[in-house]
Amino acid sequence: MASLRWQKSSFSSGDAANCLELAVGTGITHLRESDDPSRVVTTTPAALRAFLRAAKAGEFDHLVP
Repeated sequence: MASLRWQKSSFSSGDAANCLELAVGTGITHLRESDDPSRVVTTTPAALRAFLRAAKAGEFDHLVP
């Protein structure tokens, strides 16, 4: 994973440690939190697109108090 190029959102403020970073490998999308980069979650681009589409549509809003 050392060869991955991680990208942080442009909405992240400077060196803030509470950011989600993404990197794309061969057919796999990698996600990690900037404050704990050793923990990485992987998924497919299609699954990530489906999740983001659902989140934008509010399908998970009931999970937040």
